[in-house]
Amino acid sequence: MLHHLEIWVEDLVASTASLGWLLTRLGYRLESQWADGASYAQDKFYIVLESGPDVRKQAHDRLAPGLNHLAFSVATRGEAEMIVREALEHGFTLMFPEKHPYAGGPEHYAAYLEDAAGFEVELVATQ
Repeated sequence: MLHHLEIWVEDLVASTASLGWLLTRLGYRLESQWADGASYAQDKFYIVLESGPDVRKQAHDRLAPGLNHLAFSVATRGEAEMIVREALEHGFTLMFPEKHPYAGGPEHYAAYLEDAAGFEVELVATQ
């Protein structure tokens, strides 16, 4: 099991407005904040968004080696669609709109979102 995940971001303010919002929308709680980062926790697992002095100032490229996307479970298809609508107001765009919600295949109900920094998230409806 993962202990934590640390994501370095170019613009902490923008990433907390998009990814941070999404994490709290998905039930994570803002655990701590400091000048260069924020930590979001759920149970014993936490995700850090950080933009300290060691972070190179460049956009995230999900097609380069490294992180492609984060996938989160949501309870229902209705919840996935509600989060998509809200996410559009928080800096996300819907990826593969012509295939939505089956871009992952006919049996895989999911929404693929990308924020302005290029980070992709997948919301998978479990029911």
